[in-house]
This record gives sequence, structure tokens and C-alpha cells, in this order.
Amino acid sequence: MPLLSIDRLSKTYDNGFVALDNVSLDVERGEILALLGPNGAGKTTLIGIVCGIVGASGGRVTVDGHDVVADYRQTRAMIGLVPQELTTDSFETVWNTVSFSRGLFGRAPNPAHIERVLRELSLWEKKDSRIMTLSGGMKRRVLIAKALSHEPSVLFLDEPSAGVDVELRKDMWEVVRALRAAGTTIILTTHYIEEAEEMADRVAVINRGRILLVEEKLALMRRLGRKQLVVELAPPLSTLPSTLGSYALRLVDDGTKLVYDYDPKRDENAIPDLLAALGAAGVGFRDLHTDQSSLEDIFVGLVAETRTATS
Repeated sequence: MPLLSIDRLSKTYDNGFVALDNVSLDVERGEILALLGPNGAGKTTLIGIVCGIVGASGGRVTVDGHDVVADYRQTRAMIGLVPQELTTDSFETVWNTVSFSRGLFGRAPNPAHIERVLRELSLWEKKDSRIMTLSGGMKRRVLIAKALSHEPSVLFLDEPSAGVDVELRKDMWEVVRALRAAGTTIILTTHYIEEAEEMADRVAVINRGRILLVEEKLALMRRLGRKQLVVELAPPLSTLPSTLGSYALRLVDDGTKLVYDYDPKRDENAIPDLLAALGAAGVGFRDLHTDQSSLEDIFVGLVAETRTATS
């Protein structure tokens, strides 16, 4: 049974705006799911409903079999949320604010657990520091510590590395991997596509309140990703020879490069055949290399397709 199950969830606000439209999504135990979508896609509303902050217009959400409305005490104790905004108790110390968060969920004091969380997040040396004195990156780590204080089964990370420099962002990735290794199920929303590409097991893409797809990350990149052969010409060409008309070739960069899109699974002999054809046509080249689509390329393409289909 999935740890988190979202079934035909919908949300329409009083002004008529449809934030979620029949969304269904299952999240398995111990996985990292990246939830990707542009601003206004419905990510925050979805998280808000699961966490009990926003009321749904229709549908059902369960956490480990417990309904988030009927069994809200159990489900809220099983969920940790790291919001995008840096909302912290500025005048409190790190230790006090994290310990207080644990008590909010009715958990008995456990200094050993709080210490372990702070050490794992590299916050132990700052435990007696007031939060107002911390850097932005450290404040974000405090938010994660607060969310982990009551030992949740599911952790929502809403833009966890927003405002964090590259070095701290990579440290954050290590923290997330360690959490997953310890058995925490993680749902990650992010604008940094490389973050999802680096960490996620599966990817869900949402746009205009609808889930476009949910797929294992590597399978998605294999299925929708394309490869390109880029041939650097010497000398440049003004036009393509007619004998190359059967190939989907593009001349770019003022005729100095040829670009060939292909599917390596379907076209096993694509590159050897093309190179032979270039030689037969008298086209000289000095270098060539292949490029693979990134998750960002795939994401942008999917969102563009849905905009076209609904416009």
C-alpha cells in the first residue's frame, strides 16, 4: 500500500479559480518524489491539502491508510512540512525552537533525537544561537530540523534550497539523501530542475491543476529524452547537399554546424549511416559530439505542449 495516496483531489476557490482538477497520485514508502510545475500549477495547494492547511473541494487523501480529514490528528503527526518562506522564531535559540516544534505534535521530550537531528543538519554548534543571527542557509536547515522534530514518516520540502548558494545546496542534497536512507518518504517541490534530476526517484509534473505524468526519473528521460549529434563543419555550408535530404538535418551557427536529432534505440545505425552520407556528399567536418536531453528540456516541452493543447 502506498504511504501517501491522493485520489481524485480537486480544489476550486471562492473566486472560481480551479487550483486542482481531479488529481490522483500515489507516493511509495521511502522514495523521493519530485513535484515539478511552473508558478500557479497547483503545487502549493496540493501540499496544503495533504498537510491539513487547505480544505479540498473534492477527493480524498490518506497517509498510511488514515484519512487526512477524518483522522487529522494521526496524519498531521505523520507529516513534516518545510515551507518555502523562512518563517522562524527569530529571538529563540535553535535548540528551543526545534524542541518546541516537537511538543506541538504531542510528542514527549526526546533530547537525544533533537541532538541527532541538529548534528545531521550541521546545526549542533549553533544550538544555543538565536535564529536571527543565522545565515539564510542555516535558517533553512532549522526549518528542516523543526519539520523532523516529531519524527514524521512523510516530509514535504517546498523549494528547500531557495536562496541557498550552490555549495550549501549540494550539502542540502546530501541531507535529503540521508533522510531517505533513514526511511523518510520525501516529496520535493523545486524550481531547480537539476535538484530533481540529482535526487528524485520519480518525477511528477503538474500544470494548471492537472498531473501530466508520474514516472520513474530515468525511464522518463529515456522515453522522452532525445539525443542530438552535433557535427562541426570545415568549411561551413550555405545549404545542405540534396543527397542529405532524407536526414532531418539542421544547419546552425551560420552554417558551421549540423544538428541531427535521433533515437538511439530505434536508429542503431543512425550515426554511421549519416557519417557515410556526409563523406559521399563531400561534406568535411572537424569534430562531432552528442548531447542528451536534460530533465529541464523534457519539463519545458511537456508544459509547452499542455499550454498549446488548452489554448
